[in-house]
Amino acid sequence: MARTKPTPKSRSKSKSPVKPKSAKSAAKKARAPKTPSKRAAKSTTTGFDAKKALHFYREMLLIRRFEEKAGQLYGMGLIGGFCHLYIGEEAVITGMKAAVIDDDSFVTSYRDHGHMLACGMDPNGVMAELTGREGGYSRGKGGSMHMFSAEKNFYGGHGIVGGQVPIGTGLGFAFQYRGEKRVSLTFLGDGALNQGQVYESFNMAALWKLPVVYVIENNEYAMGTAVDRAAASGSALYLRGEAYGIPGMPVDGMDVFAVEEAGKQAVDHARSGKGPFILEMKTYRYRGHSMSDPAKYRTKEEVDKVKHEKDPIAHVRQLLLKHKAADEAALKNIDREVKEIVAEAAEFSRTSPEPAASELYTDILDES
Repeated sequence: MARTKPTPKSRSKSKSPVKPKSAKSAAKKARAPKTPSKRAAKSTTTGFDAKKALHFYREMLLIRRFEEKAGQLYGMGLIGGFCHLYIGEEAVITGMKAAVIDDDSFVTSYRDHGHMLACGMDPNGVMAELTGREGGYSRGKGGSMHMFSAEKNFYGGHGIVGGQVPIGTGLGFAFQYRGEKRVSLTFLGDGALNQGQVYESFNMAALWKLPVVYVIENNEYAMGTAVDRAAASGSALYLRGEAYGIPGMPVDGMDVFAVEEAGKQAVDHARSGKGPFILEMKTYRYRGHSMSDPAKYRTKEEVDKVKHEKDPIAHVRQLLLKHKAADEAALKNIDREVKEIVAEAAEFSRTSPEPAASELYTDILDES
């Protein structure tokens, strides 16, 4: 399969960055952000778009089935190292992808397989990278947490907690510097939100009004500690940008339509030159932090309750049936097609050759 280099191409002539104003003048003109609603944004059911709903259903189902298969391959010993599954959180990236244009960029943490698929990266290449094969996006040398595609404007996949936030902020700076009307979508978890580099990024983005949307995927448990025990005002993480004048909004991250609506509002804000925006996605992961996490910090009953009452894929499925946009047979056919794609990816990940020994010396800096 064709692979793309991770080096982004310049799309226009460089322009000088917006110069920061003096502290005195900024203080005079600074306006406190409007107090966002404390109620998570939810979608409306009016004007049901059957085509869009079917697209969302298929995209989320692809992520779910892909992650289930990745979990199986990990259990079989075919995937080594760390593996963080996105099962339960599919609505977040699916809705946000629908809220942007193709030129906008994405960067996230190590729970990244779903983001890659939503950005249009080849499932074969993603799965082959998980198994460390030559056909993977990083030629088998990056694994689960380190995949990139400049062609799809996906900049990782980063293993350092919070380390992607300065990178996403830098992408926003680059877009502004070049005079491009692009937005950087920067994803982070609730656990990463207490990292100092996050607030340095907030400050810079607000100071220069960079086109960045910070998407907090609050799955309630970070690496294993409940958010209310780990974060001050744990139920209102979207307010963390108030000190910098960054507006924020809570969103029902289990509702793909609500995510899309809130995403469009945030992206429009950033693209129009008003600066960064924070979205807190109230979501939930069904599996442990990683495949090695037994998740004993919560009960099975709690997880089952969320699955039964708020599953993002089941929600869209019910709407499709309610509005007669699809019947059971059509939905089963979509599931069959998705499973075939995932099965092909799994087979490719097993049959693609391992990297040659010479690959140890490629893609590294040589200053000699």
